[in-house]
This record gives sequence, C-alpha cells and structure tokens, in this order.
Amino acid sequence: MKQRTIAKEVTLTGVGLHTGEKVTMKFVPAPENHGYAFKRVDLEGEPIIEANANFVINTQRGTNLEKRGVKIQTSEHVLAALVGMEIDNVMIELDSPEPPIMDGSSKYFVEALEKAGIVEQGAEREEYVVKDVITYKDEASGSDITVIPSDEYQVTTMVDFGTKVLGTQNATLEHISDFKTEIAEARTFSFLHELEMLLENGLIKGGDLNNAIVYVDKEISESTMKKLEKAFKKEKLSVKPNGILDNLTLHQPNEAARHKLLDVIGDLALAGTRIRGKVIANKPGHYVNTQFAKKLSKIIKLEKRNKVPKYDLDKEPLMDVTKIMQMLPHRPPFLLVDKILELSDSHVVGLKNITMNEPFFVGHFPGAPVMPGVLQVEAMAQTGGILVLSTVPDPENYLTFFMKIDNVKFKQQVGPGDTLIFKCDLISPIRRGICHMQAYAYANGKLASEAELMAQIVKTKGN
Repeated sequence: MKQRTIAKEVTLTGVGLHTGEKVTMKFVPAPENHGYAFKRVDLEGEPIIEANANFVINTQRGTNLEKRGVKIQTSEHVLAALVGMEIDNVMIELDSPEPPIMDGSSKYFVEALEKAGIVEQGAEREEYVVKDVITYKDEASGSDITVIPSDEYQVTTMVDFGTKVLGTQNATLEHISDFKTEIAEARTFSFLHELEMLLENGLIKGGDLNNAIVYVDKEISESTMKKLEKAFKKEKLSVKPNGILDNLTLHQPNEAARHKLLDVIGDLALAGTRIRGKVIANKPGHYVNTQFAKKLSKIIKLEKRNKVPKYDLDKEPLMDVTKIMQMLPHRPPFLLVDKILELSDSHVVGLKNITMNEPFFVGHFPGAPVMPGVLQVEAMAQTGGILVLSTVPDPENYLTFFMKIDNVKFKQQVGPGDTLIFKCDLISPIRRGICHMQAYAYANGKLASEAELMAQIVKTKGN
C-alpha cells in the first residue's frame, strides 16, 4: 500500500467542548512520511506538536498533548477520522488549543476529509505487523488492552460502567474501511454525576445536547436540573424512558461502545505507525489507551532498530569484487566488501562472506575465532565509501578517510561461516565529498553492529 494524503486544504469551524472557544481547524496536505501533526497558528512561530504518545500530558476528559509548553486538547476524534479514512500524512492547523467538538463524533471530520479528496503518494505505507500478543493492564481501573496477530487492523471494545442505565456493551470493527459507516458518527457520552462535576469546575463550556449523550445514572434534584437547563441553554429538560437526558435519539443501541472504539483508534494513532493486528480493549479509557500506545511505540522503535532487511543473495549483484576494486583503493587483506547489492543516491547495501581464511582469525582469537568489531566498522565504512565515490566521475583517483565515528554498538559476535550484510543510509546530503551516514551490519538474521559514520573523499596527489 502507498501512503496517502488529502488533495487540498479543507476548513471546519466550531467550538471546543471544554473551552467553549470558537475554533477554526484546517486539514492541510502533508508530504510523504510526515504523519499527523497539529500546528497552533494562533501562537507566535506557529509551533507544531506531532501526534506522538510521548507528548500525552493527561487524559482527563480527552487525550491532551503538550510539547514545549504548547498544548492540544481532545485530539482523539480528529486522529480517529484520519486513521479511519486511511490517510497517512496531514497537518492539522488550529487557532485554539482544542479542535471543534462538532457533534461529539468523527462524522464531520470524515466528511471534510472526503470533501478535500484523498490522493496516493509515492512512498510505501509503513505498517507494524503484530506477531506476538502484547498487553497492557491498568491495575487501578481494571482496564486492559491487548493486540493479537491478524490479517488486518481490527478493534473490539467491551464496555461496562457498572450502571443499569448503560449496562454492558460491545462493539467490533472488522475492517477499517467500515469506519465511516460503522463508527464515525458515534458520539461522546457522559454520566450525570460526571456532568455535575464538570459544570462545577467550569468545564464543558462548549457542550450542548447535540454533541454529548448524557446518561442519567442518579436522581436529578430540581436545583441540578436548573443548572443543566442554564448550561445547555434550554428552557426545559427531561429524562426519557431510555435513561438519556432530553430527547436525543441514539444512532445505535451500542453507541457508547462504538464511541469507545472510536477513541481507541484515535489514541492508538499516537503510536505513530499503522497496525496490522486485532486490538481487544476491555473497559477502555484514554489513560489505558495512551499507555498502550506508548508501549507499542517503544516496541515498534526497537524492532525498527533491530529489523533485518531481506535481500536476495542469489540475485546478480550490482558490483562484484572486481568492480569494487575499480572504485575502492583498498586491497586484500584489507578489502572487506565482496559485493554491492543495492546503490542509490541515499543508500548502499554491501556483503561480505566471512571464512576461516581471514587473516585476523590467526590472533583473534586462537581456538575461538571472532571478527574484530573495529573491522566490522571498517567494512561498513568501505561500503559507505562506494556510496560517496559513486558521486564522482573518476573514483579511482580518490581516497576515503574517516572523520568521525559515533554511537558504535556491537550486538553479537561474527565468526567463520557468517554472511555480513552492510546497509548505509545518508543522514544528510553529500557535500564537498563529506558523507554522513548511519550504518548497520547484519548477520544470522540479527543486528551485529551499528555506527554513525562520517568520512570524506580526497583526491590523490597528481590527479
């Protein structure tokens, strides 16, 4: 699957649920690998907050983000719409700390994104494929969330608030393509006892009976009813037989469970990578959702670091050792690259077969042959040398010299019989013959070593 963004900008206006402030929000197309981010256009410098689980500061009445003192409140409904519409890259511009609540669902965000149009981009979509069961449990609340292997992204929520008016509800989304029709219009909800507390604390200033379902879980006193009528700007409120304040009609009997599912999708977007797996959330809430997103994010980051690229070693190489020697000045026994498998403007992949005939095994170590780590780094550097030398028309007239080596790590031993795969990616563009790259060496399906390298090619004297 290719990454996707929107075809053009689209704007929505409304009010923030808790602030009551008028908000203008704009979805803006973003480039490949951008992901989701919020831009506060009302603040100096228009600071940006990426949709990242590490920026979650609290989860009271929504998922709230903060970066360097700049805040975004209740981000989940907007993010759920983006995931549900399978859009990968969007900038969300706001002139307030809180997106508009609209009707308390993702419906209007989905409609706006459809209006903007969706376009395919060139880069491949990154996806985290779940291979093992991953679980997070909040002991205090008894809430837990688990993801298990599945052929596609699926979500099931099980809701039980211990109240007769709501009871136990379940909701399931089998296919993310059904988000628009099955989940997007599910509205946020609250219980009366929560509503009283929010009103007393000056919150939900933007609330009305069109953007929140209110479940009446206790007797309403006359004074409380008057407060509610004043807050909702209604002359008369009542409780209907279904236990819901006023005459709001549910879209579905399990709308509360569907909205919780919507929240799960929005909160897990903060993991930063699309998920291929089935999420099962028992009594989900923003805290357990975002803690699980943080856990997933760490796992995904670790797997990315240790992920071993797959290459067809039987395929004809771009360069064999003879061609390599036409480019590199190194010669046996110090030539440590046998083949070049891939080469582009920004990366190179090389290979070395390790045999017992390597001269360094004579002394490193007798009876326990281990390839020195410094030679693994040298081999990565030689592979990177191919990348930088490919930028000049006469590579045979240049030598390559180290300038800096940082963040070197050795993960496992390399010995006779191993095949080392080297992958070097540019960190910044090559300038004045200086190459700054991140290099990895893989052996036996695992990361063997890694380093951040900087080298420069210098023309030999007389040329």
